[in-house]
Amino acid sequence: MTFALHFALRSDVGLLREGNEDSAYAGPRLLAIADGMGGHAAGEVASAVAIFALAPLDKRNLSRGEEMLDALAAAVAAARDTLHDMSVSDPAVEGMGTTLTAMLWAGAQVAVCHIGDSRAYLLRDNDLYQITRDHTLIQSLVDEGRLSPAAAANHPQRSLIMRALQGSTEAEPDLAIHEAKLGDRYLLCSDGLTDVVSDEDVHEVLTTMADADEAVGHLITLAIRGGGPDNITCIVADVIDESSPLSPTRKTQLAGAAANGDARTLLRAATGHDTADGPTGLTSRASLNGRTGRSADQADETDDAQDEPRRRWPVVTTILVVLLAVVVAGLYVGYRVTQGQYYVGADGGRVSIYRGINEKIAFISLSSVYRRTDIPLSHVPGDLTLPTNPTTLAKSQATVTSITRSYTCRQAEAAQDTWKAKYGQAAAAPSPGSATKASPPPEPRVPAYCQAQGAG
Repeated sequence: MTFALHFALRSDVGLLREGNEDSAYAGPRLLAIADGMGGHAAGEVASAVAIFALAPLDKRNLSRGEEMLDALAAAVAAARDTLHDMSVSDPAVEGMGTTLTAMLWAGAQVAVCHIGDSRAYLLRDNDLYQITRDHTLIQSLVDEGRLSPAAAANHPQRSLIMRALQGSTEAEPDLAIHEAKLGDRYLLCSDGLTDVVSDEDVHEVLTTMADADEAVGHLITLAIRGGGPDNITCIVADVIDESSPLSPTRKTQLAGAAANGDARTLLRAATGHDTADGPTGLTSRASLNGRTGRSADQADETDDAQDEPRRRWPVVTTILVVLLAVVVAGLYVGYRVTQGQYYVGADGGRVSIYRGINEKIAFISLSSVYRRTDIPLSHVPGDLTLPTNPTTLAKSQATVTSITRSYTCRQAEAAQDTWKAKYGQAAAAPSPGSATKASPPPEPRVPAYCQAQGAG
């Protein structure tokens, strides 16, 4: 009995991402998925570099477990060196990296290579096993018993990766030999699936849908229905007998960023110019939009299969537009409310009346000068603090009037005190011969409102 694989591969950009940073390869002896990360479109370069470094292993006649693990480790090291050279040559892609999950086959032996949070699952005898361990902060907390698996499944930081394939680090992948059995079904996927689709739903799809291509399509549909916040890439592979009526898949497939050209082409698209030479890659036999890993003669069928989930995009857009409208309406109503308030404050050394409230939101002032006065700040009484609390326009105008009158009263009282000190005695008891002298100036009068407001 000779083992062989019957597989299906598909990748979808999702509903919220502009491009596809996932890359994947599926061949008779090699299955691999990489989920790129890094700004300036560098994620798609990193994932493609990883896939192109591993792809030649599909053609090598490796049979022993140790040499398969060594070959995987060497391919990962070569990918790391390429990423390092690219980063050194062009700082625009510095820090780019990728996850990588790969399975290299030789009969019943499977060499597993894993780094990051893309996953490999095994369905055996209707039981689903995760055969890779996420290199994430949350998984480490689960391993230490500080977080339950249930809490980890919905933790907001569940995608915080602690280990990835990058040119700037020496992080090593997990390497292991796994023994396959006839009838096994394997799933390799990026976190665009597992972040929104539960293991229970994955198990149901893998157990109820016998056709690998149908299973892949439905898994991606579930991720799209879950919001499709990230790129989604899946490979479903069935272990069959070479002589089985279900024929082995012989044709290699590429998907995602790796299907759009070689590493240098992707890098040129990301940065606008050439950088260090990278692997030339493989000739794409897949749709160039990164949505599928099928060959060109199947493109129409794939597009039809993808139309149903993608019709959900207008629904998502509508919800976002409605939410945005509610937020904008709330801000507008709040702003209008503030514009019915007034307060007195300082403006360039003078007293002014402001419309609004004395607050800012994201450096945007919620008030503006309504009316300027000629009253210097020095005229403001010591018991009045500026700015005043927001109130009505009438009360703010009354405050300005009060400031003016208070200053006038203080000036009048000071003038009256000066007059009394100088002329008061003479005016009360004129000295002999005063008729021949000039009469004193009239006594300054204090306005009547001064006594009313307690200024006297």
